Amino acid sequence: MKSAVIVFPGSNCDRDLAVAIEKVTGRTPTMVWHRETELPDGTDFIGLPGGFSYGDYLRSGAMAARSPIMRAVSDAAGRGVPLLGVCNGFQVLTEAGLLPGALMRNAGLNFVCRPVALKVENSQSLFTSQYDAGEDISIPVAHHDGNYQADADTLDRLEGEGRVAFRYQEQVNGSARDIAGILNDTGNVLGMMPHPERMIEAAHGGTHGRRLFEGLLETVAA
Repeated sequence: MKSAVIVFPGSNCDRDLAVAIEKVTGRTPTMVWHRETELPDGTDFIGLPGGFSYGDYLRSGAMAARSPIMRAVSDAAGRGVPLLGVCNGFQVLTEAGLLPGALMRNAGLNFVCRPVALKVENSQSLFTSQYDAGEDISIPVAHHDGNYQADADTLDRLEGEGRVAFRYQEQVNGSARDIAGILNDTGNVLGMMPHPERMIEAAHGGTHGRRLFEGLLETVAA
């Protein structure tokens, strides 16, 4: 799998994501600076990492969504290339219009950094095929603006179309319907606030995040 990790000013989880991808796929991702205008030829997977792109000025992810590289990222996603946005990457995806809704300040106005219990809602996507529907997993979060909100019609559509990938099993940040991660309408774009790249080996305290990357590898390599 030939992957690319997009790096913005303020990204602080780009190396974590790259290490996770390399450990699972055996191939080092290309780190693509935000000022680039093209992705490497043959890119099979794109990752938008966590962090504080552009210092979270204006709104989290708002400036990064307008970086030069995002046109190529959007075009690739439109062609069906798998695209994962984690934490700040999820915020970038909503600001770029690649996923609906918005990530607001946490309901408690506090930065939340701890493992959280999730339920796998959709096990049929290319990102979640290694999980069972309804499975309980634990993956850490680290965010201040992770409160997912959308209008009622959008939330109903996400639920009805099976596009809620992960749901919090506890009150974490005030997210509508406890949504922790969503898919686009074609299933090749996933945005999630929890960090699967931080839970890929036993030394991390568990391997629940590893299966996301294993499932993706299996799908892309098929």
